Amino acid sequence: MAEKPQPVRVLYCGVCGLPAEYCEFGPDFDKCKPWLRQNAPHLYPDLLNDAKEKDVDKAAEQLQAVGISGAGDGGGSTSGSKQEEVKRLPGGKIKKKEKQEVVIEKIVRNKRKCVTVVKGLELFGIKLSDASKKLGKKFATGASVVKGPTDKEQIDVQGDIAYDIVEFLTETWPDVPESAIFFIEDGRKVAAA
Repeated sequence: MAEKPQPVRVLYCGVCGLPAEYCEFGPDFDKCKPWLRQNAPHLYPDLLNDAKEKDVDKAAEQLQAVGISGAGDGGGSTSGSKQEEVKRLPGGKIKKKEKQEVVIEKIVRNKRKCVTVVKGLELFGIKLSDASKKLGKKFATGASVVKGPTDKEQIDVQGDIAYDIVEFLTETWPDVPESAIFFIEDGRKVAAA
């Protein structure tokens, strides 16, 4: 007579609820690591090695904080703070902080018709939908929020309103200084002031 197959006993993670073998693919593997070290060390032996290395690193940091270090230069803490200031994206790319500036560009279409594009108002905390309504009412034209070629939202205003828009922007939103407004003319960025 053949033996009946016994059901497989699966160990589920107490943090994320996934089987312990799949925790590394879950949304919060870092939160699961302490639970896995304690309850399933045979599945992730690397976690135990990492924990030991971190304990050694913590002890070294504590010794440096007290003032005991091998080199005695005391410059280790400044390099750590500089590393925290730089934000890294996946793939090792460094994320640059965007400059707060408004860029105004006039695009000519169909010979006589043109569109004025306003980019960068959202960096000053301005809602683009409200700004487009105000621009449309002020200049009696159509204004809409659209996604630009770089997938950032911008305001398209029908007509050539570049002559009055700087004054309107600085009066309506005092947070936008005139020195932060630029025009794009002939492919070059020119300050409005």
